[in-house]
Amino acid sequence: MDVIRGSENIPAGLRGAVVTIGNFDGVHLGHQHIFRRLTSEAHREQRPAAVISFEPHPKMVLHPERRPFYLITSPEEKIRHISNLGIDALILIPFSLDYARTTAEEFIHDVLWERLRIRKIIIGHDYTFGRGKEGNATFLTASGNRLGFEVEVLSAFKIGDTTISSTRIRKAILAGEVRCAASLLGRPYNLTGEVVPGHHRGVSLGFPTANIRPEKELIPPSGVYAVHAILEGYRRQGVLSIGFNPTFADQQLSIEVHIFDFNENIYGKSLDVLFIERLRGEIRFADSGELIAQIGRDIALAREILQAEDSRDVR
Repeated sequence: MDVIRGSENIPAGLRGAVVTIGNFDGVHLGHQHIFRRLTSEAHREQRPAAVISFEPHPKMVLHPERRPFYLITSPEEKIRHISNLGIDALILIPFSLDYARTTAEEFIHDVLWERLRIRKIIIGHDYTFGRGKEGNATFLTASGNRLGFEVEVLSAFKIGDTTISSTRIRKAILAGEVRCAASLLGRPYNLTGEVVPGHHRGVSLGFPTANIRPEKELIPPSGVYAVHAILEGYRRQGVLSIGFNPTFADQQLSIEVHIFDFNENIYGKSLDVLFIERLRGEIRFADSGELIAQIGRDIALAREILQAEDSRDVR
């Protein structure tokens, strides 16, 4: 997949493409449904399949006061997930306050028509763009009739009665419903981060942990989770604790992973954690003995859950 930054850098080879446009945070099952339709149409027409998106996420520019900012996928993750879906080109348009003044008419004329001369655009049912969000399905259809491109609007993608959206997935993650989030994403939610020094309590308790500094701000609530930890391409089972360690009265949030049957120095390395299931909330224990006993129970339960998960993956 070609990654093109800036509409001025769109190559002539993409003229006549079938395109879609959106923020696509999460690259969830609803987005994947759009991409499947996009590639199907592009292949049928023997034309390139192109995705148009923005960097950074427009809400980060328009509402910088909203902190933390809950992105499901980092920019690098978004590119990687899209590249795995058969897309020929991802066009990333730099978004700024100045660019936010671009009207839908200007965007259609300058990007979709003059730069791309698109054959067709496929959008989700609720997507809007341009100043004042005037670039909706009706506006696009009228423009297409005038300029000569087709518009296809896809209905909301559902699993059962649940409409899949980035907002729904963020809410699930923030509620600790990581298995629900995975069912909507089409994969487990992940946190990637550098392994950094911690308090070294895990070693003294008999359960060494890797403390990670996450790249994203969307962090599930405090508690203990069954996870897969990916280190240098290898996937391992583990348990992860998020919280303030109330037993030790810590003041700073920590994210600690105990990787089963593993005890190597991995400071400075990148660790990718996949959330499989929440085991329990955060608990304050009377002493370290009670904590050690509970950790043992957490590990036993996590092993059971992860072995069942791995068996399903093999099938």
